[in-house]
Amino acid sequence: MKLLAGVVLVGLLLFVPAGSLDYRAGWILMGILFIPMLLAGIVMLAFKPDLLRKRLQAREEQAEQRGVIAASGLMFLAAFVVAGLTYRFGWISFPAWTELIGVALFLAGYLLFAEVLCENEYLSRTVEVQEGQRVVDTGLYGIVRHPMYAATLLLFLSMPLVLDAPLSLVIMLAYLPIISRRIANEEQVLERGLPGYRAYKERVRHRIIPFVW
Repeated sequence: MKLLAGVVLVGLLLFVPAGSLDYRAGWILMGILFIPMLLAGIVMLAFKPDLLRKRLQAREEQAEQRGVIAASGLMFLAAFVVAGLTYRFGWISFPAWTELIGVALFLAGYLLFAEVLCENEYLSRTVEVQEGQRVVDTGLYGIVRHPMYAATLLLFLSMPLVLDAPLSLVIMLAYLPIISRRIANEEQVLERGLPGYRAYKERVRHRIIPFVW
């Protein structure tokens, strides 16, 4: 039901402003967004149902994180609507080859996200310390502290490339301060409640991008 609701919502946000169902880039994004999501959900339901349950848990206990989620929602709303309007009114666009780069980056982001799901059994959509949780410091977590957010950064910034909407890319850049705020609060929670996390921060210096951020 959540997947179906997502399909309907994204479809409305893209095609209503576009004023047409002929928005090819919109259909491409819908395909690369929801088909892998459906397949991943089926695999997780079969092999890791507990992890799937955590990923579907969206009730955030941290007040600051609820503000982050609201800001993210507004960002997506604006970016998708502007993408549809860009198609309708023929506003500034990317070169044709940019779409292929966007698709490649988006799928790479999905693969990165899948690897994070495999490495971290405690991965949740909400900021919390779970019972029995330990610090994961191997694999991608030995390179950056938040590889999941690295994956989402790649996913979100590649969407406007797929949609051929430069103005939407400008809007999506708001994700940088949004995710920075989320990480700051999340690390405070983990330092308070997860033994060994402070030492892990000292060993792994970068949050999202190796040697950069």
